[in-house]
Amino acid sequence: QVQLVESGGGLVQAGGSLRLSCAASRIMFSINVMGWYRQARGKQRELVADITRSGSTNYADSVKGRFTISRDNGENTVYLQMHSLKPEDTAVYYCNVADASRVFSVWGQGTQVTVSS
Repeated sequence: QVQLVESGGGLVQAGGSLRLSCAASRIMFSINVMGWYRQARGKQRELVADITRSGSTNYADSVKGRFTISRDNGENTVYLQMHSLKPEDTAVYYCNVADASRVFSVWGQGTQVTVSS
């Protein structure tokens, strides 16, 4: 059974830090892109950051300079280090892995991040 296991969410005060992890297993395609998306209440899901197997990264403008995405290809794990968190970062964060063409992808179950002011 395909699995994306996310961890690291929680409650933090504004200005604090959190680190999200997502481990992929039993994925039936070659993973190229690993990324994090988020969905705040009443809003659409949006890309936070993604990273290719070769290490190319892409960030939403709202998190540039505060969040860092990284991955361990050998462990099929992706991380999101979040610093200087703001209340507007509050959302459910979802891990996603996809092949190079993004035709095949798998979503994690989501982990809640809540930033209090």
